[in-house]
Amino acid sequence: MFSGVSGGSQKKEAVKARTAVVMADKKPRYQLLKRRCLDQGVLFEDPEFPAEDSSLFFSQKPQVSFEWKRPHEIVNNPEFITGGASRTDICQGDLGDCWLLAAVASLTLDQKLLDRVVPPKQNFQENYAGIFHFWFWQYNEWVEVVVDDRLPTFRNRLVYLHSAEQNEFWSALLEKAYAKLNGNYESLKGGNTLEAMEDFTGGLGEMFDLNESSSDMYATIQKALQRRSMVGCSIDISSSAETEARTPSGLIKGHAYSVTGLQEIKYKGKPVRLIRVRNPWGQVEWNGAWSDNSAEWKMIDTSEHRTLNMVSKDDGEFWMAFEDFCKHFGKLEVCNLTPDSLYGDSTRKWNVSVYEGKWQKGSTAGGCRNFPETFWTNPQYKLRLHDADDGKNDSTLMIAILQKNRRKLRKEGVDLLTIGFAIYKAEPGDDHLPEEFFQFHASVARSKSYINVREICQRFQLPPGDYILVPTTFQPHHEADFVIRIFSEKKNESLEMGDKIGMDLPDPPTPSKLNRETEEERQFRKLFEDISGEDLEIDAYELQKILSTVFAAQKELATDQFDIETCRSIVSLYAKDERRMLGFEEFKYLWTRMKMWKTAFLKCDNDNSGTISSYELRSAIEEAGFQVNNQLIQLLVLRYANDYMEIYFDNFIRCLVRLETSFRSFMNFDTKKTGEISINMLQWLLLTMNI
Repeated sequence: MFSGVSGGSQKKEAVKARTAVVMADKKPRYQLLKRRCLDQGVLFEDPEFPAEDSSLFFSQKPQVSFEWKRPHEIVNNPEFITGGASRTDICQGDLGDCWLLAAVASLTLDQKLLDRVVPPKQNFQENYAGIFHFWFWQYNEWVEVVVDDRLPTFRNRLVYLHSAEQNEFWSALLEKAYAKLNGNYESLKGGNTLEAMEDFTGGLGEMFDLNESSSDMYATIQKALQRRSMVGCSIDISSSAETEARTPSGLIKGHAYSVTGLQEIKYKGKPVRLIRVRNPWGQVEWNGAWSDNSAEWKMIDTSEHRTLNMVSKDDGEFWMAFEDFCKHFGKLEVCNLTPDSLYGDSTRKWNVSVYEGKWQKGSTAGGCRNFPETFWTNPQYKLRLHDADDGKNDSTLMIAILQKNRRKLRKEGVDLLTIGFAIYKAEPGDDHLPEEFFQFHASVARSKSYINVREICQRFQLPPGDYILVPTTFQPHHEADFVIRIFSEKKNESLEMGDKIGMDLPDPPTPSKLNRETEEERQFRKLFEDISGEDLEIDAYELQKILSTVFAAQKELATDQFDIETCRSIVSLYAKDERRMLGFEEFKYLWTRMKMWKTAFLKCDNDNSGTISSYELRSAIEEAGFQVNNQLIQLLVLRYANDYMEIYFDNFIRCLVRLETSFRSFMNFDTKKTGEISINMLQWLLLTMNI
């Protein structure tokens, strides 16, 4: 009898409107904390992000001490925003987070986007309580971050991000909230502009190589800016020694810039395409053609000056010819609010699926195709593209895979993993595909490369049909949580492969009559009677002696002795009464199961070591008649594999016995066969203590 239910896919309901923020369901933590402070007449002090060194650094301390001050202790007339938030409010301090500041500068170009991240009507005057709040997108949901307004200073000046206006503090507080979100300020050192852009919008990031891009890159950037996409750029470096090295043209290598404008003008009677770029330092600019004081500006009409809003000052923002831009900059980063921001002339409704998953050492961290023995153990997702795009033969598909919490875990020595993915034409069924499938099938699409970024995103054109998506790290055994976002113009269906759980439960044994026993059964009964004694029953200790004696002699199994806990679990499962003893019929049934389980174990012992690899556990469990999903296999590996990711026969048997006990216990409660049960605390305790 086969019993199975869905394991509960880790799929999330996708946000239908990518730019919508649903805050009504969020607990209004900011308002509650602010009201409490006002009622008590105190200024808020954030216990989760205290004004201490732990909020600043995790690896090293500066040679000077910083002093935490509130804005009114720094200036006499602090303002949250003065004259509207603008890109000139972004001046980098002593923290290497230019990637973040470039994204903040792009954020100020769209008031609606800015208001979502930086809620308006915050100030230092009316109902001031020293508390402020911001909203960030995190892994398919928007989260509120509340901070106090104590900021690190040195000699009464802000140490980190600050505005060009000394009495304006929205940008400094935004940086503090983002530092809290990621653990501390030091965690913000070094990064990718797309990471912050996505956290400000929930959008999709795409990266372009300006050295390889097609001739329509100008149109691509133009469309991105028109559709409220955020755009950044940087100059590639060949080694870490080039980081922030200044070129003769005034540009900084390995440094994040934001693209803030694009314009075509007439110059000497011919059209010239210009692009406006901003350095988050608030200074150090391009000194070539069309730079602030270049001769080209003297050759254009005053009206063109006004159109470009050209101001000659060292504020970090400058114009340059688009051809020079493509020549000097190597990378362009675009964060789209919708997948069609850069393509087509109209905004379409996209179908979105979102999954959460995990690469775990020993079970689901199989690495890339270079490691065929473990590649198949990676999480697998089946996609069905129903129809081609309008007027086309193929369907547009976008895949985005995002590593979770890596920046926050930096203080624990964690860094971004090198990740990628592959797409295969699917076969019927939704079981997790085995190693043999990937040995004989090539991928039909894949990520351009494996790269150590937070999110890898790519666009494909594929014929309608069924496909398998396999997200992986480059090396096996590397662990991380991840989120997958799947976008298609036309309807798509998706599911996690192998997500069903179930068990092929054998029918209860039928006692054999003495006069009908086979010769083998009579010999087996005599052996049992010799071991059990006069009571004709065995307990866990007698069972341990039998199993250890029998299986230790079998050289194909690297098992010296069965653990007593394994034997107690076996007796608990198959004993017919509360005395926890096995009679002959129960022992005979157990022996039948043991022989089947041994066959399954040896079939998956590919290297004849007498053990199975933790990556082979899924196959061995399926051979034994069970179906388990990724969440279960990860848990089982953690519990039953040793430090070398090996599973001995004793632990394999204990694993199967506990699985069978759990399935049978659940089925006893699930009398209506719904796949759901309701139990009280006592029943829960009795159930768990018996497994």
